[in-house]
Amino acid sequence: MTDNPPVVITSRRGPRGLEVLTAAPVDGNADGPPLLFVHGLGHAAWCWEHWLTAAAAAGHTAHAVSLRGHGGSGGRLRTARLSHFADDVVHTAASLPRRPVLVGHSMGGLVVQQVLARYAAHAGVLVAPVPAHPALGSLLAVARRHPLDALRMMGGGSLPLRPEYLFAGLPREEARRQSARCGAESPPAQYQLLFHRPPAAPRGRAPVLVLATPDDRLVPVRDVRATARRYGADLREFPGMGHDLMLDRGWRAPLAALLDWLPGARPGFSADR
Repeated sequence: MTDNPPVVITSRRGPRGLEVLTAAPVDGNADGPPLLFVHGLGHAAWCWEHWLTAAAAAGHTAHAVSLRGHGGSGGRLRTARLSHFADDVVHTAASLPRRPVLVGHSMGGLVVQQVLARYAAHAGVLVAPVPAHPALGSLLAVARRHPLDALRMMGGGSLPLRPEYLFAGLPREEARRQSARCGAESPPAQYQLLFHRPPAAPRGRAPVLVLATPDDRLVPVRDVRATARRYGADLREFPGMGHDLMLDRGWRAPLAALLDWLPGARPGFSADR
């Protein structure tokens, strides 16, 4: 008896010069809807590496896009706005053979909320998302720990993504290694996180799942809970984890919750084109 071959992540140039990472089931049979992962502030498609391979092993073709100016994607970062990032996601989703489930983390969770208002996705999953309302709670959370970080954000500088902001369970050196992979963020987009208008309701009655941790040091869990109530979403919480649920120790638990939820996520339209 031989072990199954490992799932391989491939990289391609998607629409608009965007970097897209893809992991597919090794047998070529994708039983479930495709997944499209959208990263958060200062991250890129690489941050989904664990969930990409595990989702593919579970029978889903999984994609992760690097928003413009992030990772291996082209485009100007310094002038990018949230609406530009939403355009990137819409164009990437439209390039796929089937309508995907959109999975957004942090800033990407807000971008996915904006995309759901204009694109009828199969479903939406918000992972420790920037809330539907202005994220002043996040600014206060940062200010309490590192006041100069908050001032830097307000002055147009990128928030330093310190290990303590992102992780609760990773060994110290691994947490430092992962946080060092993060980069700069667009000043206009970062400012918009603090002062944005709530997105409209999802098109096509797309169902929504929210994954969160009560120990998040960047997005207060009360804000995440309010966002879940806004969408009438199922909410799953994972104590003891940090903001980066897809990278922290224990990442398999929130992904398992996502995959277990999908069979019951039935949008008001056919998931196929």
